[in-house]
Amino acid sequence: MRNRVSGYGACPNEEGCPVEYTLDVIGGKWKGVILYHLLDGKKRFNELRRICPTITQRMLTLQLRELERDGIVDRIVYQQVPPKVEYMLTEFGMTLAPIITAMKAWGETYKSRALEAEAEAEAEAETETETEAGVEAAIEME
Repeated sequence: MRNRVSGYGACPNEEGCPVEYTLDVIGGKWKGVILYHLLDGKKRFNELRRICPTITQRMLTLQLRELERDGIVDRIVYQQVPPKVEYMLTEFGMTLAPIITAMKAWGETYKSRALEAEAEAEAEAETETETEAGVEAAIEME
């Protein structure tokens, strides 16, 4: 585990919480997304940039380096011109597959619930607007 100050609160033992270790490795905005796309196989740096267009080159490099340092991702450099570098999950990194796919499934469920709630809120707001318009029209008729 990286030498950093714990931001997750106190744990009952000296070794730290297992969830904290997991979040230290895969936490953050981009690592889960990078890992999800590497489940499909090797990806070149620019492929990952296209998949995640809002990530900066610097941030992608930092995230990949951290994943490599943690033994989750292998960086394969091909000695050719122009240089070619690919990233792939290590055998140990593949043990994250059930976690990442469970996160994907949960995200799909949450997204559909959020969309339903949004649609209900819009319908409710529309009904309120129609009711207000109806009341105003009734008042004008009097």
